[in-house]
Order: sequence, then C-alpha cells, then structure tokens
Amino acid sequence: MNKIFKTNSGSPLGARGSWLKGLLLVLAGLFLGWLFFHSPKAVTDEHNHSANETKKQLWTCSMHPQIRLDHPGKCPICAMDLIPVVESKGAKADSNAVHFSKEAAELANVATSVVSRQQPSKDVRLYGKVQADERLLQNQVAHIGGRIEKLFVNFTGEPVRKGQLLAMIYSPDLITAQQELIEAAKSKQTQPEIYHAAMEKLMQWMLTEKQIAQIERSGKVKTNFEVYSNTSGIVTARRVNTGDHVSEGSVLYDIANLSQVWVLFDAYESDLPFLKVGNTISFTLQALPGTNFSAKIQFIDPVIDPVNRVAKVRVEVSNVGGKLKPEMFATGVVKANLTEFKDKLVIPRSAVLWTGKRSIVYVKQPNTKDVNFKMREIELGPMLGNSYVVLAGLTVGEEIVTDGTFSVDAAAQLAGKPSMMNR
Repeated sequence: MNKIFKTNSGSPLGARGSWLKGLLLVLAGLFLGWLFFHSPKAVTDEHNHSANETKKQLWTCSMHPQIRLDHPGKCPICAMDLIPVVESKGAKADSNAVHFSKEAAELANVATSVVSRQQPSKDVRLYGKVQADERLLQNQVAHIGGRIEKLFVNFTGEPVRKGQLLAMIYSPDLITAQQELIEAAKSKQTQPEIYHAAMEKLMQWMLTEKQIAQIERSGKVKTNFEVYSNTSGIVTARRVNTGDHVSEGSVLYDIANLSQVWVLFDAYESDLPFLKVGNTISFTLQALPGTNFSAKIQFIDPVIDPVNRVAKVRVEVSNVGGKLKPEMFATGVVKANLTEFKDKLVIPRSAVLWTGKRSIVYVKQPNTKDVNFKMREIELGPMLGNSYVVLAGLTVGEEIVTDGTFSVDAAAQLAGKPSMMNR
C-alpha cells in the first residue's frame, strides 16, 4: 500500500513552524533598518554635534564663578564685565600657564606687545606762577628827612620811567645845608675845604651836581626836595601819603622792572631727581592760550618748603611787550633723559599688576597651539608717564599682555594658576 505524507497546517507542528518563520523575518527587517539609518556618517555627525555643544563658549564672573552664561555681558550680581571660561591647559604650554582659545582671547579684548629696549625719558609736569625778577626790584627811598609835600605817582600799578619825578619833600635840614653852601661859595677861593664839604653834604642827600650848581648860581634856597625814580618799571606798592613825615632812608615806593621776569615752578621731592640746572622747560600760561614758551632752568632751590614739601625751580624769561604779568599761572613740562637707565627695557603701564610689594605681568608662551599666558614677577624702575622701566624679569623679544590684563588674571585665578592673588 502506498502511503502519501502531506503537511497538515492544522497540526501543532505546522503552526509552530509558521511562527518561527515570521519572527525571523521581523528580526531581519529590524537589522536591515538599523544598518540603513545608523550609517557611519550619521554616527560621526551625532558625535560632532555633541562635541560642538561641549565646546560652546561660556562666560563667567571673576568674583562670582558660579555664574555661567552663554553670551558676554555684565554679572547679574556685581555688574562686573564677564570673562570667557577658558580651558585650563593647552598643547605644549607650561603647566602654570592659563590657556585661551584664539576666539576667547579676542572676545576678552586681550592685546599683547613685544618687549624692546628704549632710551627712557620722563615727562616731569610742573605748575608755577610768574614772579618779578628779584634782582630788578628797587625801593625808592627818601634820602633826607622831612615832610611829603606832594606825590606825583599816586597808585600801585602805575608805570614809571627812570628819572621821572615821584614826590616833593620839605626838609629843614636841606634848607640849612643849602644856606651853608651859598655862604661857603663866597669864600671858596680862600677856604676851599669848607666849600667842598658843603657840596659833599648835599651830594650825600642825592642832589645832582646840576642841582647844586643851580643853587650856587641863583643864591636862593630851595624849600622842597625833588625825588626822582632810580629805575623804570611798575609801582608795586605806595608806602606814603601826602603830609606824612619821613626820615632818611624811608621807603616811598616799591618799583619792579618787568622787562625780564621769573617763572617759579613747584617741584615735589619725587620729581627732583629728574631735574637739573640747564634742562629746558616748555610751558604755557592760562592767560595766553595757544602761546608756548620755553626757557632753561637757572636755579633749583636747595631747601624743601616744610609746609608744601616742594622746592622752587626758576626760569628767566624776557618779557617783551609786558605780556607776562606777576601771579599768572603757568604749566610746564620737562623732558628728562634718564641716562642712568640707558638701553633699559620699557613696557606700557597697562601691562603691570601690583599686589603688595609684587609687580607682575603675563607673558605669552611661544610656539603653543592656542594662546597661553604665564604670570611672571618683575622688578620695576621709575615710571615714565604711561610706561615703566624694567630692571629685571623680562628679556627683549618676549610678548606680554598690555590690554585685558585683568581678564587674563581673573581667568588664571579661576583655573587655579599662579596669579596676582595666588602664587
């Protein structure tokens, strides 16, 4: 008997086989889908996207490092400028250097300059006033005692010329001396000694030979004695009034010859080492804007004023036209060459940070992948306006931070690197 075997789908064995086939088909479809949708490019793109998110620039506050913002601005707590959060290390950089990406350095406005040698010079700024030249001051005195009969110059500030009549004095002593001269002249041939003695007496009272000859010729006694100016200048003080009694040597007027004047500048102790006799001072006057003057230092006071702590520095200026008047305010500058610091290194003042006795700068690390700055202590010489002389700590050709120094220092503090506050 031939038996024919055929599959019966309704049997338990047939149903199980169909289920297994379906499961295999589903798994195969999922595997193919994974291969299609998760290609190496998609994996790489996803990785790069994650890396870009990680490298996104953040900003923080040097005083409040808990602040983290994704854009520059002000700290919401203290209103200080935010600084970029920087990586703590860079390729081939010193382990104590703080690392900036080039973008972060630009955002923080960090600028550098190369250290070089210069011939240092210092601008010493001085303030002072125009004064009368003491050598050209004169007191107009009465050479004989008497009473002021008349004043011909009655107020201060009035200009006078040499030989100008200033006052008339009535003097009983002068009347007596004239009478003696007139009598002695009658017998000058027989008694010349008496005659010459009478003339000498009048000449000691500053009568001129011409005045004496007139008295002798006229035979008349003058009751008033003329006082003539000994110099040309400006009356700075009138010390008598009409009717006053004066004695021999009494001062009638103070007269200042202003054809040449002094300008006296105040120099503080810290400025004196840079000032020498012969230095040129360029100065201006408030009263004459736009006009520049220059003169050489003639004298430096050897004594410091105990109250103001200054020494007077004097220059002499010709006063053609009388434009310079006593008590005018002057502002001057001396460009002092510091020969003792010849060919020393000079750096901008903005590059230096101070903390106690330390002076520090940030030096750019050479030949690194990104931008790296390392703190360095230096020894400073004198300040030259907006620059400093460097005595030790730097070499020619090194590059230092000159702008954004505080931002670099704040980043170093946050990164735990040596900084102004952390050695």
